[in-house]
Amino acid sequence: MLRGIPDIIGSDLLKALADTGHGDLIAIVDHFYPPITKAPNAVSIQAKGCGVAQMLDAILKLVPLDVDFEKQPIQYMIPDADSGMIVESSPVWDGVKEVVAKNGYDVSCVGEIERTRFYEKAGRAYVTVCTSETKPFGCVILQKGVM
Repeated sequence: MLRGIPDIIGSDLLKALADTGHGDLIAIVDHFYPPITKAPNAVSIQAKGCGVAQMLDAILKLVPLDVDFEKQPIQYMIPDADSGMIVESSPVWDGVKEVVAKNGYDVSCVGEIERTRFYEKAGRAYVTVCTSETKPFGCVILQKGVM
């Protein structure tokens, strides 16, 4: 038994996080994200029963953001500019910003990434954490920093 590990971090996710290094990408995705087709080389972890912000909060208790080398080491998915969709706010995005601030980071380290670019970037992730998030555009990706 380990102390200090958030309850929603299972043993498979804990090992995957421990296996990541500086600069590695971790995708925390919604219920609808297809982890195998979008990131076939990533470790795919099922973390059903929680939302994206809740999982991000748990992960940030264990993993630092790469604020020393990346201006925005955490990005949330937004619609593609040419999609015709306009989404100006989201409870998921608000939750991400709240969690980032709660964990001691400046909210300016959070950025946006268009859907198509998110898929490209998430395809390079070491681990994809699949949550039960059902709100639209409920996906984030973070870059791990150093302790």
